[in-house]
This record gives sequence, C-alpha cells and structure tokens, in this order.
Amino acid sequence: MTGATTSPGRLIVAGETRPKLPPYLKLRHDAGRGRWVLLAPERVLTPDQTAVAVLQLCDGKRTVEEIAAKLAEEYSAPVDVITADVLDLLQGLADKGYVKA
Repeated sequence: MTGATTSPGRLIVAGETRPKLPPYLKLRHDAGRGRWVLLAPERVLTPDQTAVAVLQLCDGKRTVEEIAAKLAEEYSAPVDVITADVLDLLQGLADKGYVKA
C-alpha cells in the first residue's frame, strides 16, 4: 500500500506510504545563499533543516516508517517522536501537492 486516500486525489500519509516529490518539484541547494530551496512552478520555497532532512529521503522507495527510523538513528531521537513529526510534515506537504506517493 502506498498511501490511503479518503477522496480522489487526496493522499493520506501513513507509515507505509512511500513519499516522493512530484516531477515538477526539485529540491536543490542554493550555494549562493547557503540554503536549500524547493523549486516549484513559479514559486521557490525555503524548507527548514528538518524538512530538508525528510525530503532528501523521500525517494518513492522508502516508507515513512523507514524514513523516521533512519532519522531517529541519525539524530539519536525516539522513533515514535520522529515518526509523528515526519507524518505531520509530509501530510501538510501532501495537502499542498508538494508530496506524492
């Protein structure tokens, strides 16, 4: 299962969801400004460090649970706390069309 939906087109992010950026979005490092940007059509978003860490792992292969486990290990944090934060972040991005499954 790649994600549950409650209505056509709306992704409900769950632990087994395999999130990825849609083809029209690009996560790039802006060396001139020294920060990461998310390039969208006619829009540039500046995600914080936490969002960047999550988005870099959203390759459509890893599940949310795998992403959270990797981040929990990397940051020596409780996996349940990281999972809740990742789910919240990805759901917000999915609701705006910035993350697909």
